[in-house]
Amino acid sequence: MDAFLDLIKDIWDFLKVRKKFWLAPLIITLILMGALIVFTQGSVVAPFIYTIF
Repeated sequence: MDAFLDLIKDIWDFLKVRKKFWLAPLIITLILMGALIVFTQGSVVAPFIYTIF
């Protein structure tokens, strides 16, 4: 968990120093879509989720 928090901190520092705040919604969307696929993989909802993509 500590490594994950370090990764988040590094990403935030990159966005802050390089003034790339427009990347934040893209990164958040990719993380949410990945989590959605991982958490619904074994459920009944999975076929409906995969039809979106």
